[in-house]
Amino acid sequence: MAEVLLFHHAQGLTPGIHIFADHLRDAGHVVHTPDLFDGHVFASIDEGMAYIQATGFDALRERGVRVADDLPAELVYAGFSFGVVPAQQLAQTRPGARGALLFHACLPISGEWSFGPWPEGVPVQIHAMDADPIFMREGDIDAAREILEHVKDASLFLYPGDQHYFADSSLPSWDSDAAEVLTRRVLDFLRHVNGAGDGLP
Repeated sequence: MAEVLLFHHAQGLTPGIHIFADHLRDAGHVVHTPDLFDGHVFASIDEGMAYIQATGFDALRERGVRVADDLPAELVYAGFSFGVVPAQQLAQTRPGARGALLFHACLPISGEWSFGPWPEGVPVQIHAMDADPIFMREGDIDAAREILEHVKDASLFLYPGDQHYFADSSLPSWDSDAAEVLTRRVLDFLRHVNGAGDGLP
């Protein structure tokens, strides 16, 4: 059993995020799904980003980071898009991290936007679509490749398609085939970090 802290994306804590978390729970894992938006769920990424800007990007990031204060140190940190920001910060800076799952986004580990180097012994998976304009054109793919270059236990999975939130079954961008493979890989990862597997897929 792994314990996962899972952060939602810019459209909020949608039913699809709950469904994804339940798939992990059904496999025996503990999953925390904090709501950083106080119940707000948005119909589009643009609406969600407007809320983030109005509330304060750094304030919401810090809200996510503080969630971990009441949880054990030995967590897997996971995030969807905007949720990657607190997830990756915690994975890189909070001692005891067991792993990181980064969906649809990735931050660099060097330069202005970095939280510093990747910690030794913390495995990571990165998942995105190979024609997603946000991931492929806004620097995320370069950040992912930097992690692959410097982190021994890192995997990047690119799925065919151009959708951003392809793993959220409550949104029109959902891709059932890609989401099924993503979920299987995530479950393999959680078994791996819990010492029940021979390695990453």
